[in-house]
Amino acid sequence: MSTIVLSPEYGYTVAVAVASTVLVSFFGYRVARVRALAKVPLPFMYADAAEVKEDYQKHIFNCYQRIHQNTLEGFSSYLVTLMFAGLQYPIPSAVLGGIWILGRIFYYRGYSTGNPEDRSKGAFGRIGDLGLLGLTGKMAFDLITSGI
Repeated sequence: MSTIVLSPEYGYTVAVAVASTVLVSFFGYRVARVRALAKVPLPFMYADAAEVKEDYQKHIFNCYQRIHQNTLEGFSSYLVTLMFAGLQYPIPSAVLGGIWILGRIFYYRGYSTGNPEDRSKGAFGRIGDLGLLGLTGKMAFDLITSGI
């Protein structure tokens, strides 16, 4: 049986994971707040198209809901790659995680204007996703080939 020893630098990776979780929670809080303002009752995920045409606040609610849902759609894979890659590459993983966070913030700031096209301001956050995926893949390859 082998023992895994975590480097002190892995703390940066963990800190980025915590910050990411706080960000996702903030997005959820914002959805709840805007839901109340738009008067979209639970359990409805979105205001329907007819309501959106009549009430701009319902359109804004849909934008906030989409910010949160889109972030959640990729959050588990982001978090898994962040934590695994951070075992071998803690500092690069923390930096890539930070890029993901900044991308999500810019995505939020763009989309929350009510103009969905403005969400592309956060597209650079994909560098974080793809970089973490690459580091995790490299780590897997290194582990598999180390015994060959």
